[in-house]
Amino acid sequence: MPDLPVVWSPAYEVDIGPHVFPTRKYRLVRARLLDEAAVPPTAFRQPDCASDADVLLVHTPEWVDAITRDALSTLDELRLEVPYTPALREAMWRCAGGTALTGTLALAGGVGVHLGGGFHHAFPDHGEGFCLINDVAIAIRVLQRDAGVGRAVVVDLDVHHGNGTAAIFADDPDVFTLSFHQERNYPAWKPPSDLDVGLPDRTDDATYLGLLARHLPTVLDRHHPEVAFYLAGADPYEDDQLGGLALTRDGLRRRDAMVLRLLRERGIPVAVTLAGGYAHQQDHTVEIHCATVREAARTAAG
Repeated sequence: MPDLPVVWSPAYEVDIGPHVFPTRKYRLVRARLLDEAAVPPTAFRQPDCASDADVLLVHTPEWVDAITRDALSTLDELRLEVPYTPALREAMWRCAGGTALTGTLALAGGVGVHLGGGFHHAFPDHGEGFCLINDVAIAIRVLQRDAGVGRAVVVDLDVHHGNGTAAIFADDPDVFTLSFHQERNYPAWKPPSDLDVGLPDRTDDATYLGLLARHLPTVLDRHHPEVAFYLAGADPYEDDQLGGLALTRDGLRRRDAMVLRLLRERGIPVAVTLAGGYAHQQDHTVEIHCATVREAARTAAG
């Protein structure tokens, strides 16, 4: 059996000072997977940066120009909530390339994992909530342009609503956006996804998994996507600093297994991105992300 392809770049680890967003988690996830031999060294792929032409498939010329000239306004930086640097731009352009590469690898082999990605708060004309550009939206547009993909689905299981992604694809019937999120959490304004499941505070494993089992098969069977992008956020975890749901680590593992199984049963290739994760104990975030990759490896093995 071929290895599960795993996309990663050391450029994803950006020094943003003391911050709740742990950019080092990408390196730590990779190191743990290698240490435990869950993924062999040969499985890893390092992506190129997305081209500006790729980014412009989603984002406005004005926003791309402001980023490339290091000319973000004070409001831009306030909405972004991380300090902008050229290194951040490099990381985000490479991350967009990484998500597109993961999608290409998924089309070829059924499943691919990106140790990065899922920056779903970026809108066409601005960034928000740690998200400078929307890598998943860019990847979908790249696959539509280059790989003949028509219909796609975004399965967004981050604790936060995917507001940027919902806005980008609001008028596109070929891309179905599904968001499971804590309703009383960031962002305040939630443009409608094609299906939003807003969850009450402290939703537990059983309730979450029951709703997912009810809604996801219906979405897949009605939309008939040719590729799925799965945002496997670690932040629905019960001890996440930016979340207020109550999923356990085992519940998150079962969530991943369910999503991957439902997609495999229907023959839908899936590109997995890590999305958010801000547990009080960084090791818990790393372990949740590693568990996602292990489930993807089981899926790839058939």
